Amino acid sequence: MKRFLLLFVLAAAYAISPAGAQVRVTKGAGQKYSIDWSTFSVQPTAAGALFKKTLQDDLTKSGWFIPASAGRAAVILQGTGEDSGSSLEAKCYVYEASSRRNLLSKRYNAKENDARQLAHQIANDIIEAVTGQKGLFAGRLVLVGRRTGRKELYLCDPDGQNLIQLTKDNSISLAPKWSPDGQTIVYTAYLKGYPDLYTIDVASGNRTKLAGFPGLNTSAAIAPNGREVAMVLSKDGNPDLYIKNLRGGEPTRVTSGRRTAAASPSWSPDGSRIVFVSDQSGTPQLYIVSRDGGAPKRITSRGAQNVAPNWGSNELIVYSSLVGGRFQVCVMDPNTMENKQITADDSNYEDPCWAPDGRHIVCCRTHQYHSAIYLLDTLGDPPIAFIEIPGDWFSPAWSAK
Repeated sequence: MKRFLLLFVLAAAYAISPAGAQVRVTKGAGQKYSIDWSTFSVQPTAAGALFKKTLQDDLTKSGWFIPASAGRAAVILQGTGEDSGSSLEAKCYVYEASSRRNLLSKRYNAKENDARQLAHQIANDIIEAVTGQKGLFAGRLVLVGRRTGRKELYLCDPDGQNLIQLTKDNSISLAPKWSPDGQTIVYTAYLKGYPDLYTIDVASGNRTKLAGFPGLNTSAAIAPNGREVAMVLSKDGNPDLYIKNLRGGEPTRVTSGRRTAAASPSWSPDGSRIVFVSDQSGTPQLYIVSRDGGAPKRITSRGAQNVAPNWGSNELIVYSSLVGGRFQVCVMDPNTMENKQITADDSNYEDPCWAPDGRHIVCCRTHQYHSAIYLLDTLGDPPIAFIEIPGDWFSPAWSAK
């Protein structure tokens, strides 16, 4: 087979406004960079075609780029390449047209069957070089699917492709969450007919029971230090928040509710606090508590119910709020209490989770009794379907690595 050496020249040029005036490319938060890839070409091998399509799809889905014709683009993408039959080699250059300043110069190597992964890596580097922001296409997703008639765990790549089934328990699997290193998933499983907590090693598939106390063992989230896990247990009579060492030992109780229920913990980026759901006010609302315990502080007031919080590395909390009879996705800054609703239509949006770029959110969208995974853009692009495979999909979680 032919050698596949990709040489990319990404040149930031001047954008043409609708009125015909030239406008300098800047790095505004919600700005889109028009991109001309009409001269980008690779040899017509399967690996080359897959690489080119994946890269173009990634740049468009990132929210930062829109395709443009020659002479009317802010960014020009060019490329050539060869294929050795066993490996891919790529070299990427990013230039600022006005100054010809080199923004990116990097050589890449990958196996031929990793053409899509190579495209993700280069797309992320292009996004960061042009915008100064993190790329979207890192890590993997775990989600719950019901293709077999049972709720099992599945994995997919950061563009929603390459879906594989992780568990075959013929039971119910719920609420998967990643470890910080992206190697372990913690989740709730009904293997014995009642909810217990398990960890599963993604590479080997080996599973370990984390908590199997009498009553509920649910809603686990691994701490940023990778050594502890927050969970909800009812072993002492009430569903409360606990922290347990992943290597063993007894859990430490964090909350002590009376005739109330805790749910859905999520750690702050520094591991000092936990946001969770409690119905102590009469309806499910979000509260923050120190990892060492103490009085929880309520942080939501709008919406009949506020559930499923996810505290991102961007310091913002995304959650699902019952507004007008349907769940919609909202984002909150817990330091300023500023709140923004991201979705607003006749669907239910639930179980939101931050993507690695801190701009996008992945969630479950339910419309006319069908549940699918959608990608949301906090800067205003419309929601787009993320998993285009038939079936009902729930509870997505995105790993950082």
